[in-house]
Amino acid sequence: MQLYNTMTRTKEAFVPRRPGKVAMYVCGITAYDLCHIGHARSSVVFDVLVRHLRRQGLDVTFVRNFTDVDDKIIKKANTEGVSSTEIAERYIAAFYEDMDRLGILRPDAEPKATEYIGEMARLAERLIQSGHAYRTPSGDVYFRVRSFDGYGKLSGRDIEDMRAGARVAPGEEKEDPLDFALWKASKPGEPVWESPFGPGRPGWHLECSAMSEKLLGIPIDIHGGGQDLVFPHHENEIAQSEAAAGGEFCHYWVHNGFVRINTEKMSKSLGNFVTIRDIYARYLPEVLRFFLVSSHYRSPLDYSDQALDEAEKGLRRIYAAKAQMEQALTRAKWSGTKLPAEIGQELAKLEEGYAAAMDDDLNTAQALGHVFGLVRLAGRLMEDKTLAKSRETADVLRRILADLADWATVLGVFASPAEAFLEALKASRAARLGIDAARVEALLADRLQARQAKDFARSDAIRDALAGLGVTVMDTPAGQCWDVA
Repeated sequence: MQLYNTMTRTKEAFVPRRPGKVAMYVCGITAYDLCHIGHARSSVVFDVLVRHLRRQGLDVTFVRNFTDVDDKIIKKANTEGVSSTEIAERYIAAFYEDMDRLGILRPDAEPKATEYIGEMARLAERLIQSGHAYRTPSGDVYFRVRSFDGYGKLSGRDIEDMRAGARVAPGEEKEDPLDFALWKASKPGEPVWESPFGPGRPGWHLECSAMSEKLLGIPIDIHGGGQDLVFPHHENEIAQSEAAAGGEFCHYWVHNGFVRINTEKMSKSLGNFVTIRDIYARYLPEVLRFFLVSSHYRSPLDYSDQALDEAEKGLRRIYAAKAQMEQALTRAKWSGTKLPAEIGQELAKLEEGYAAAMDDDLNTAQALGHVFGLVRLAGRLMEDKTLAKSRETADVLRRILADLADWATVLGVFASPAEAFLEALKASRAARLGIDAARVEALLADRLQARQAKDFARSDAIRDALAGLGVTVMDTPAGQCWDVA
């Protein structure tokens, strides 16, 4: 498998440090608000990566943290007059609700920063003892950025360029404006822990270094997160971890791209901030997940209602094909008609193409192209009056369904029973478009009575009335059914 390594800016063959085992750490949320679509993208990207690595037989230990002590959490807690713990627990619970609906598997470990204060303090002590950090008279501890020769290697930033124009803010006791906090002395209204440096709390960057070292050991294989974390968070993690350990912290750095809302970067200040729950109010969670895997994880992702509508159509097409194949396989009589050799070759090529796409830096967009290739192949076979009844066609349809089921375990989509999902999708679309399902069913009952009475003019009029509501009526051997146009 090839993975794009942000550190080297190239795709590299993925080789774990220990054969057959993968140590993977991903930065989680700061628990002070509801999750937005950017959180959903990062969660889905690394969920798919873990699933794919495990599908290849690798033993993955996946750690994703919660930042439960932070300036934003403290500010919200003080505004509401509650503890930081209450704020953090509230939004961690909300995170689980959102991610469970999105089909995100739970990591092997989900450490909270407040559970590892001791490890963080000891890491800061090691850095002070080695000369890479220093304590100020007020009790803050800072990392000496210039003491670490490799600073800037992940983000590609030059330390002299960063230094130009940088200033130490009034009241700060930094030796250099580039130095960052490892420990912050206690202030009124903030949670406090004891440490060798006095009462206070850890800086944000320190927690991931301490927890990844404790839970995975270093060097770790994969460290992931959103592109916005490359600098300063991951750059600072590298500096403090490698300065303390004297060696490599992580070999593969994997970052997902930004989410844009109608081509603009998502931002609360721009008023285009979209939470996961905003989306769930209008679309099924699986539609959101399908939308997220429809693009390569490193590409910018443009969110819009139109994009979700297209994702919904694509997902519906796959489920409809599954339902059609399952129905076709219930036929009792099959003929001995032979399929052209090209059919088997095409199927094998699609299967190989899917595997190659997933191994090529987790190219889920290209992999879905092969999923739709299977759908098209199945459609051609079922539409051909001669081949549709072939016993060999039945074998191909079973193989396609098996492929879809296998690939669904990695992509996390189109894994539900087809008929149940299509009904849920119909209800979701109807609600979004303001279609009253009860009224539709009542009109269909009237239409059925009209058809039984051979009053076809009235039957057609009811069909036209339903079409005016945005409803398509289909007459099948099993009876009437409807869908949202």
